[in-house]
Amino acid sequence: QVQLVESGGGLVQAGGSLRLFCAASGRTFTRYNMGWFRQAPGKERDFVAALSRSGASTYYADSVKGRFTISRDNAKNTVYLQMNSLKPEDTAVYYCAADGALAIATMYWDYDYWGQGTQVTVSS
Repeated sequence: QVQLVESGGGLVQAGGSLRLFCAASGRTFTRYNMGWFRQAPGKERDFVAALSRSGASTYYADSVKGRFTISRDNAKNTVYLQMNSLKPEDTAVYYCAADGALAIATMYWDYDYWGQGTQVTVSS
């Protein structure tokens, strides 16, 4: 069991940067692979990035590869998503998720726990 709370969303101009935070509760944080997903109104929840329990392994959606960086600080029970070179199509609610499986997953239905999301809006 883990509870997740996202923060750091906001309004940014195209080409700008933003860093998202995901605060997790409990010592069980290190048991989970962590992921970021995003969902625009009327759209499916899409995979953005994920990383392993130690943070050593990462995986990115093609749409954000080279622009976004996922990381974690297990001592602080926190996951980060650094977003650079933002585009209007990055506008969405961003969700932090935890997955107790042994391997990194990229589909939302594979994740066990979710935060409430934080809004990211990129203006043109």
